This record gives sequence, structure tokens and C-alpha cells, in this order.
Amino acid sequence: MKAVALKRYLPISEPESLLDVELPDPKPEGRELLVRVQAVSVNPVDTKVRSPKDKVEASPRVLGWDAAGVVEGVGPGVTHFKVGDAVFYAGSLTRPGCDSELHLVDERIVGRKPGSLDFAQAAALPLTAITAHEALFDRCAIDVGGRHAGRTLLIINGAGGVGSIAIQLAKLAGLRVIATSSRPESQQWCRDMGADHVINHREEIPRQLKELGIAEVDYLFNTVNTAAYWDVMVEVIKPFGRIVSIVETEEPLKLGALMRKSVSFSWELMFTRPMFQTADMEEQHRILTQVAEWLDAGRLKSTLRERLSPISAANLRAAHAKLESGKMVGKLVLEGWR
Repeated sequence: MKAVALKRYLPISEPESLLDVELPDPKPEGRELLVRVQAVSVNPVDTKVRSPKDKVEASPRVLGWDAAGVVEGVGPGVTHFKVGDAVFYAGSLTRPGCDSELHLVDERIVGRKPGSLDFAQAAALPLTAITAHEALFDRCAIDVGGRHAGRTLLIINGAGGVGSIAIQLAKLAGLRVIATSSRPESQQWCRDMGADHVINHREEIPRQLKELGIAEVDYLFNTVNTAAYWDVMVEVIKPFGRIVSIVETEEPLKLGALMRKSVSFSWELMFTRPMFQTADMEEQHRILTQVAEWLDAGRLKSTLRERLSPISAANLRAAHAKLESGKMVGKLVLEGWR
């Protein structure tokens, strides 16, 4: 099968940072699906894993953690899917990625592709939708049914892939959403996703919130830089509020600053369930099933903004470079194989 992989961890400007390779066709076992991949998306995790380091792989390593395709084979333990089903999923960080013509994935973290979306539109969503769903409804304990309607949520970096779908999910729950973005193009994107207000994270956030008549927010979702916004988050979160972040940091965080307000802080990593084979790992199948239903009902929309074709090393290098530029709005998807 064709695949895009790396052997050395190099700057994306290097032609050998990602390579077109041929690999053996995999075979499904247990609860695995063998998926013929039709489209893949790129996420910050791809660039972080690929980032330069002094290491050489003995065999090509395939990256990629967002895919949509068609089931071509099933393991003997599969119960949710059959050959011919169209599916979408993010996969597991501890297994080979999906930048390949054929890919093995555990059915417990796979959803049926929304019928209203094409493969590229669907591939834009799994990783970010699971991340945002877990962050808002698990970590922040927001009631998706609307019990917390009217409460305020601040999303730092609303125009990225996670922020784009988080805005939509929060609006489904009836929240008042304030998103941050710094450029006119990305600010309009946040509004298009449904944000009630858009402020500039390059300017003073507390002042801008007060100008909106919002002194403090009930929930805060940081999708861009935990340490850089820590003091701001402490300042603008309400007493008993909840903060969640998806961005790791090597800098110490002053957790004691949250005590006075009895604020909860959580990390969100959507790979935790498949990485540790948790007892509730199948929850990600249910999340994607629910997201697909919302998409088909018109309650959510794809965050796809740019397409490249075919899936190749050259196009994936271009996609990684765009991600690393920090100017990505929405999601970029690659589709089809040459």
C-alpha cells in the first residue's frame, strides 16, 4: 500500500521530513477495522510528533490522526461495523497513523461517517470533535441538554480546528460563547461558527470582556497556550468556575492561584482513552455517533476550509508548514491517492 511516513525527525522544509513509501497491507485482528482511507486531516499533534529530534526510525513511521474511509475488512471481534461501511475516526497515538491507503483502527473509537458530508468534510472533524466534546461535557461538566444555558464560555483561539467545533458544541448546549482571534479573517470565521462575541487575544482580554459587560466567565477553554494565558485565566474565571486546556506546558503553573475562587483545572487529551485502553474507551464511538447525528440534522457543520489532493508527501509537507505558521483557520484536508 501507499503511505506517507518519516524515518528521521526533520524541519518541514527538508524534503526528507515526510516521504512517499510502499508498505505491506495490514490485516485486521480482534476488534480492528481495516479501512481504505479516502481523506485525512492534519492537526498540531502531527507537527509535534514530527518535530526535529535526534532519532532515526528503523522502519518508516506513519503519522496522521484524522481519517475518513470505507471498511474493507473486519477482525473476528467486530460488532459495530461491516465491510462497505463509510466511517470517520481519529485513531490512537500509540499505533501507526492514518496517512496510508489502508489503516487498522479499533472499532471502539470509530463512528459511521455522516451521510450528509463527503469524505473530506468528515475527515476534518473526528480529533477536534472528540477533543471539544470531552473538554466541554466531561471535563467542564457542561450539560449538553441545556441545563446550563446562558452561562458564559471563553475559548482562547476560537478559529483553530478545536475552537471551531467547540464554538458549535457550546452553542448546542445554550452557552454564551466568547471566542478569541486576532485577524479579521479568523474573527469572521469564529462568528460564522456561531460565536456570540469575538475579542482579540493579542490585546487585554479582561478589559475586552468588561466592555462586553462580562467581568468573569463560567468556563474557559484554552486551545493555544496554557502558560502564556495562565494569569489571565485566573483573573477572568468566576468563583467555582472550570478551566480546561489541551496544550501541555513545561513551565510550572501556579495552581494555588485557583484556590481562592475554588476553581477546577483539567487537562484534556482525546488520546487518553485509546492509549490506556480505558474501560470507557467505547465512549469515543458514541461521541462520534452523536456528532454524526448532529451533523446530519444540520445542528453542526464541518470545519473544513481547505482541500489538497492527492494525499502525498509533498502535500502533507505543505499542510504541516501551514500549521506551523500559526495562521491556520478551520481545518485542512487531503483527499485521494494518486
